[in-house]
Amino acid sequence: MAEIKVEWTHFAKKQRDEIFEYWNNRNKSNSYSKKLNLVIKEKTNQLKLQPFSGKKTINETTRMLVFKNYSLIYNIEPETISIISFWENHQNPEALENILGL
Repeated sequence: MAEIKVEWTHFAKKQRDEIFEYWNNRNKSNSYSKKLNLVIKEKTNQLKLQPFSGKKTINETTRMLVFKNYSLIYNIEPETISIISFWENHQNPEALENILGL
């Protein structure tokens, strides 16, 4: 069995980078962003091993893995997990639903 690949959409990368930038500016340091990035890597590795570990959404192919104050929203495709959003959970959930069309 081939290893499942994890791919980030441009939109999800942009969201992640904006969150990193926010913390870098707020803390005047990138140490929190580095720690957060390590957690993100752990979670994406988890998805490679357990792609169905995220909770179901209204859309059958879309799942959400919640950790700390963030969520990875992803689609499961044959041999690929596509991360479509990196969401900060304090935001309005209706905005996420509108963005993703859920």
